[in-house]
Amino acid sequence: MKKVSIIAAILSLAAAVSCSNGVKYSVSGPCPKDSTKVFLIDQITRTPIDSAVVSDGSFSMKGKADKDALLAVRIEGTPWMFQFFNDGTPVTLDPEQKTVTGSELNNKLTEYDLKNEELHNAFYAFRKTLNGLSDEEIQAKMPEYKAKLQSITDFYDQMFEENKDNIIPAAFIRTYQSLKGDTKFEELFESDAAYAAHPYALNVKQKSEEAKAKRKEAEEKKLAVIGQQFLDLAEPDVDGNMHKLSEYVGQGKWVLVDFWASWCGPCKKEMPNVVEAYKKFHGKGFEVVGLSFDNKKEPWVKAIEEWEMPWIHLSDLKGWDTVPHEVYTVNAIPDNLLIDPEGKVVARGLRGEALIAKLQEIFQ
Repeated sequence: MKKVSIIAAILSLAAAVSCSNGVKYSVSGPCPKDSTKVFLIDQITRTPIDSAVVSDGSFSMKGKADKDALLAVRIEGTPWMFQFFNDGTPVTLDPEQKTVTGSELNNKLTEYDLKNEELHNAFYAFRKTLNGLSDEEIQAKMPEYKAKLQSITDFYDQMFEENKDNIIPAAFIRTYQSLKGDTKFEELFESDAAYAAHPYALNVKQKSEEAKAKRKEAEEKKLAVIGQQFLDLAEPDVDGNMHKLSEYVGQGKWVLVDFWASWCGPCKKEMPNVVEAYKKFHGKGFEVVGLSFDNKKEPWVKAIEEWEMPWIHLSDLKGWDTVPHEVYTVNAIPDNLLIDPEGKVVARGLRGEALIAKLQEIFQ
């Protein structure tokens, strides 16, 4: 009992010290009609650290948080997040203008926030116009598509270059990574830029490293099946009849176990290659078994017909919770396994010309 009390006392003391070392924040502003509550969110943990009830069309929150912590205000019922750094200067929100007014640093952050939204909205609006167009029409619009994407990239390059002496770019570092890639992202932390040492930026870096480690582990696990005997599983066909994979695999023929889904754009693009391989080598002892990641029967069956896939198809219609996802570590589709006549996996992820080339090598 005494030991527990001592630990509790230490934790309480630590909390008190943390609080005393914090910087005061003061956030207020009007709220849109019908708004009832406002939340103050720590952007690292993505959890609320304070909240306020809207009264007479406005709100106010006061408290303490870490110095320069990246915080965000979310007004219930609205999509916009008002970001600011907790530098001790009171901030005022204007939901109509989507602005945060406070210190020079936060005023500048708001300007970048608004420009960022403007560029992204233009890009997404243009991308929406591509829906339903033919491949030829989409290709004709590609220069404009790339130009709009490049305008976002240029904006980020300029922002990060102009603000090496402050922490503003830390608020945009996730998007920077998605735009520029891991190599450029990691180079940021080799510089002496102020934003590279901000806790939020370091947290994003840590999460990125953890995600990369998980991807590597998953990839190693995926490739580990090569050279091994296939793992059996059972799923229903389009008529609801259960079938085991072993009915088709390990029965004296080369088999491509194809992981796909009707909703998967890259799968649709890749499927003509699989169809070509089937037509070319089926008569020589090549089979295909389709294992779908669909979750609805109608689009699954429709795709089988429209994409002209004349082989056996199985699916439990559980989406990413489907059996093959766990059994064969399928974390992205399209994916496939090429299995020899004795049931041993000899290759994985054969796409396009690589699939045809491998089959030509086998059946030559």
